[in-house]
Amino acid sequence: MNYGSMRFPEVTEIKTMRKALDLTQNELSRLSGVSQSTIAKLENASINGSYETVVRLFKALEEEADRRRAGKKAIDVASKEIVSIQASTKVKHATEIMRQSGYSQLPVFDDERPVGSISEYGILALLRDGTSMEKAGERVVRTIMSESFPLVNEDTPLETVTSLLSTSSAVLVGKKGKVTGIITSSDVLKLF
Repeated sequence: MNYGSMRFPEVTEIKTMRKALDLTQNELSRLSGVSQSTIAKLENASINGSYETVVRLFKALEEEADRRRAGKKAIDVASKEIVSIQASTKVKHATEIMRQSGYSQLPVFDDERPVGSISEYGILALLRDGTSMEKAGERVVRTIMSESFPLVNEDTPLETVTSLLSTSSAVLVGKKGKVTGIITSSDVLKLF
């Protein structure tokens, strides 16, 4: 993290980041060179750490997160359970699947081949344009779907996937032409 050009994290985030990485205070102490008792006091807000101490802690946490991400491939973080919809299905059914699964967008398939994506935003755009709820629900997904999510090979480096996620809400993962997983930003954030 370049702390000079972005918002400096709050000291309270030390504990959150440490726990997300499943590190003990002793392990963070070893990585940062800051004593375990100082880390405990900072996390409990019983002391205010010096700028240098706080930077050392955040730097150690960020380096540990980077180390864990290094060498990861797309398949390492992909969700194997893909909630999707067929292109020939009615929009009403797609909205039911979104509601039940908790996803706001779904990949659209024609049999096993990805052909597009559908999102709550796209469905709401239909309604904003004057289509009635009933007519929108009876439309076929193929007629309102957006572009397909990018598809990468299982061996694609995680850095490439995170780059794709800056312009797409999901990335499909495949092997030999068959989709084997899906990655969203929340899958990547689980690595922290």
